[in-house]
Amino acid sequence: MSQTRDGLIVVDQHAAHERIVYEKLKASLARNGVQRQILLIPEIVELDEATVERLLARSEELASFGLAIESFGPGAVAVRETPSLLGKTNAGGLLRDLAEHMAEWDEALPLERRLMHVAATMACHGSVRAGRILKPEEMNALLREMEDTPNSGQCNHGRPTYVELKLSDIERLFGRR
Repeated sequence: MSQTRDGLIVVDQHAAHERIVYEKLKASLARNGVQRQILLIPEIVELDEATVERLLARSEELASFGLAIESFGPGAVAVRETPSLLGKTNAGGLLRDLAEHMAEWDEALPLERRLMHVAATMACHGSVRAGRILKPEEMNALLREMEDTPNSGQCNHGRPTYVELKLSDIERLFGRR
């Protein structure tokens, strides 16, 4: 929540941060690829074989986003690198969500659209969780980043990232006007 001259702004911290991370991923991809964090110990993720095949078939697309995977026997992949922008992430959850989205793609879907779907899924996994209590400096940083981020008024799914309540709206809610 943030105060303005004539009211309040209520921010959905997950949705706002998700948009910020998404736009950063897109910008990194457009420049020269997403910075990667090499995992000291690869994370082994067990999945059904069809899911493993689906992910490995798209491993080059995933690598362009900083997610390096390789086969680790039947029904498993080793995650060797993750996008540094995401920080510490749940690789298993991310891979499961990516595979689920990939299963829904029509092969005719252009590569750029597929890449944006990957970016949106990664942004969701790499964002501040709803309900996490942010420190004041984190809140301020989030608001400053929102100001500098294109399309920060909507999350990647089209929902608003904040709601503005004017003082007159608040007064009306309490029956003062």
